[in-house]
Amino acid sequence: MATEAPKNRPIYLDYHATTPTDPRVANQMLHHMTTAFGNASSIDHNYGDEAEKAVKQAAKQVGEIVGASPREIVWTSGATESINLAIQGSLSPNPGKPHRIALLPLEHKAVLDTCQILEKRGWAKLTYLQVDSRGRLNLNHLEQVCAEGLSLVCVMAANNEIGNIYPVEAIAQIAQRYGIPFLCDASQAVGKIPINFEEWGITYLAISAHKLYGPKGCGALVVKKGHHLEPIIFGGGHQKRMRSGTLDVPGIVGLGEACRLRQLEIKEDEKAIASKRDRLQNLLLDKIPGLVINGDTTSRLAGNLHISIPDIPNSAVIARVRSKLAISTGSACSSGVESPSHVLQALNLPSEVIEGALRIGLGKFTTDEEIERAAEILSTAVSKTRQAIVT
Repeated sequence: MATEAPKNRPIYLDYHATTPTDPRVANQMLHHMTTAFGNASSIDHNYGDEAEKAVKQAAKQVGEIVGASPREIVWTSGATESINLAIQGSLSPNPGKPHRIALLPLEHKAVLDTCQILEKRGWAKLTYLQVDSRGRLNLNHLEQVCAEGLSLVCVMAANNEIGNIYPVEAIAQIAQRYGIPFLCDASQAVGKIPINFEEWGITYLAISAHKLYGPKGCGALVVKKGHHLEPIIFGGGHQKRMRSGTLDVPGIVGLGEACRLRQLEIKEDEKAIASKRDRLQNLLLDKIPGLVINGDTTSRLAGNLHISIPDIPNSAVIARVRSKLAISTGSACSSGVESPSHVLQALNLPSEVIEGALRIGLGKFTTDEEIERAAEILSTAVSKTRQAIVT
């Protein structure tokens, strides 16, 4: 098991960006890098058989955690590829009659950018679903939009910035009622909250290994039986001709093992994480006057704490804490891009709240001591920054 960061290392509280790989996962991966290193498509010897068996086992493990059949799993390089495959692979160009897509304006850029590119090409028309200032979805508007006819509806299971959990089962039921395929980006949700692909009626589900203590660069797309996708990567016709390329067996094994461990430990871990999050939230509210909590605090990921300090630019706080505390100003997908969070903008929050926003993410390896230290580091940084602004 991982231990807390050494005293000379920053405390890691950016679990929405990525998680440390669980050592038990890494051990399984190492075996398939160095000993059982065969190509899963090599059918002429035992090395290939061994790799193929490992991939099938991983598909079973991924299927079990999301309530899907192993045969519905398509391996990808991560949720971004999974999302691109689901959107582009299901919506072929239709000159003169663009597809209609409804999507949450708070979606990850992988969804937003892909849909907007199709709109720019004239292949799709986009309808943005209504949310309130807490980021909660208006289900009545969703039903109204679905009733008008759609080619695809895209709603994430949990938001990567404010941590909101969305009513996926209810969304899927509405989509099913009107015969509309439903893509759910579950990269922040799998291993943290229950997901039931088959029972709920989801059409496409995107997963990323590194969000649940697995490796970076590996993910999956769960594709409902009977829904074939046109490939966006060609060369060999692997995976029922939906995604070509030699399978990343160590990564796939890592994703499978991560899913197996999350199934065993999710309830206990998430309860402990939520308790630590609440402790940190209370400490910060006590120590930092004027602190704002963003998002839906009644339905959010256990490890999510999204705050704003309206009178201080978030960059000023990050500059003071970055050597001691790893937190972020927003989504890692937009790292280095100097622009306000599209998520917070969609909530129509005041500009000072958006400019003072900080994303804090806790995980299973976060300790009580780190929570206490983090609260002190952050509150001290805010106090010093305010003093510097005044003087």
